Amino acid sequence: MKEKFKVAFAYDFDGTLAPGNMQEHKFIPELGIGKHEFWQEANKKAKENDMDEILAYMELMLEKAEERNISIKKESFTDYGKSIKFFNGVETYFDRINKYADERNIILEHHIISSGLREFVKGTVIAKNFRNIFASGFKYNAEGVAEWPALAINYTNKTQYLYRINKGIDNSYDNTLINKFVPYEERPIPFTNMVYIGDGETDVPAMKMIKYQMGTAIAVYNPKNKVLPNGKSLKEQCLELIKQNRADYIAPADYSEGSELDIIIKLVIDKISAENLLKEIALGNMQ
Repeated sequence: MKEKFKVAFAYDFDGTLAPGNMQEHKFIPELGIGKHEFWQEANKKAKENDMDEILAYMELMLEKAEERNISIKKESFTDYGKSIKFFNGVETYFDRINKYADERNIILEHHIISSGLREFVKGTVIAKNFRNIFASGFKYNAEGVAEWPALAINYTNKTQYLYRINKGIDNSYDNTLINKFVPYEERPIPFTNMVYIGDGETDVPAMKMIKYQMGTAIAVYNPKNKVLPNGKSLKEQCLELIKQNRADYIAPADYSEGSELDIIIKLVIDKISAENLLKEIALGNMQ
């Protein structure tokens, strides 16, 4: 084959790479309130103001921190990321899967698409592995203090970031190219070479879109298999995504070598590699 080809993996964060919501690892405990209380108040704020839920929780973070004299500087938010604990195998997963892909003529890119905070993600030990961290974030003043939401990524607008990856756009602000027609064959990463990994209902629009575009959607669930308020387990929720044709595969969120998820991801890489090789042969581009 003439040259290596690019494949992009896009990951949700909360519930996908790390259990729970990232604010629950350290930030909310420092507020001195329970996590359920925080999210209930955020949802109430959203409902009472006909407000986006992501903007509601971001505003509530600032309000609660100010009430308790907790720093809302950018560096403080980044520090919170250091406390985040990941699912089994995550911290070694990227080097292993990059090597596996490289051996199959693939340059593997990793991207985050999350409704959580980009500052938190940037403070984690795995941040170095991502080409882009597309996540909600604040605008900071000259002193580095958060003063306004700069970006809110909710469940439905996650899909636009798949298009940004597809077209090679490495920012959230440039809408010129995202709306410009680019011939499919000229896009840096075709959707067929893209994989989305998420943890459930909040990722449905992104999963459905990537499947529609002939990419691959993988739904993961907490290995502890918690029961949701509706009485269903996380595994049952993911199984429904398969039945509804919204995901291709499901597995426990265990990224260790030899795990069910590890095997699925490697088989998907093998499949993408084989499909690209066949295209090269069909076009007569093999050396």
